[in-house]
Amino acid sequence: MRVITGIAKKKPLLTINESTLRPTTGRVKEAMFSIIQLNINDANVLDLFSGSFQLGIEALSRGAKCCTFIDSSIKSYKIGIQNLKSTKLEKKAKVLLTDGIKFLKNIKEKYDIVFLDPPYKTNLLEQALEIVSKKLNENGLVICEHLKSLKLKEHYDDIRLQKEYSYGRIKLALYKKQSL
Repeated sequence: MRVITGIAKKKPLLTINESTLRPTTGRVKEAMFSIIQLNINDANVLDLFSGSFQLGIEALSRGAKCCTFIDSSIKSYKIGIQNLKSTKLEKKAKVLLTDGIKFLKNIKEKYDIVFLDPPYKTNLLEQALEIVSKKLNENGLVICEHLKSLKLKEHYDDIRLQKEYSYGRIKLALYKKQSL
């Protein structure tokens, strides 16, 4: 796994070798960033359920202003910190070892882009989507990675599904906060 482009281009990223974790594949990550590329520059990003931190690191490498990384696994936290240091992006990062849903419920900060890539076969994605719209700036984006078999709603509060993209058994869903 590597950073695709930007100031940390081609830097290798560590992952945790556990059967319960599945890092976003290079193909899906490239597609994800093609979808949101015009919104990354100077964005305030949230990488919820961040795992190895690869999505937030890619955003920082491509020009995001800052990224908050949230994961509840100590192993992910340690690997993510190492990845931030090796890419020299730690000064633009805030890292919290905490439950993602509790974090969303309590945070006051607002974000321009939110990555939601929780463990599959849990209801964490749907729980996060029910809360996340209140944590977005106007026209903010939420990009979700999930199993193709999971059917998400057209809208959650004031975020609306813009488009879905399929990559084998994986699907990306792009939501946008609607202007008032």
